[in-house]
Amino acid sequence: MSRVPASLAARVRTRAAHRCEYCRLPRAATQAPFEVEHIIPLKHEGPTTLENLAFACFHCNRHKGVNLCGLHPRTGKLIRLFDPRRDEWTRHFRLTDGRLAGKTDIGKATVQVLHMNKLEQVQLRRLWLA
Repeated sequence: MSRVPASLAARVRTRAAHRCEYCRLPRAATQAPFEVEHIIPLKHEGPTTLENLAFACFHCNRHKGVNLCGLHPRTGKLIRLFDPRRDEWTRHFRLTDGRLAGKTDIGKATVQVLHMNKLEQVQLRRLWLA
């Protein structure tokens, strides 16, 4: 496992404005740890570079794991997951009353794989939005 140097991790956190780059939950909204994670995991030869790192909440990072793709919830088709470096968040997701909805196949697969609408996550988002 490659350790992310502190200076690089700080740049990732700052670029992300201290919020999860997958679900957009701010770091200040929860006591759970946030992590600098590899978008393309080390297991898949992903480099430890600024371009391949994202700031993620504990929940999103644990569910993403080493996944690069997920199954579309309706069609079962294999779809790549959202990539915070190459995809625009607002194109793929919509936030309504604390719940995230995928607007595209990428968004739908990501919401499913990362379990973004588990009750605890929705409640945290609702508190943050209030």
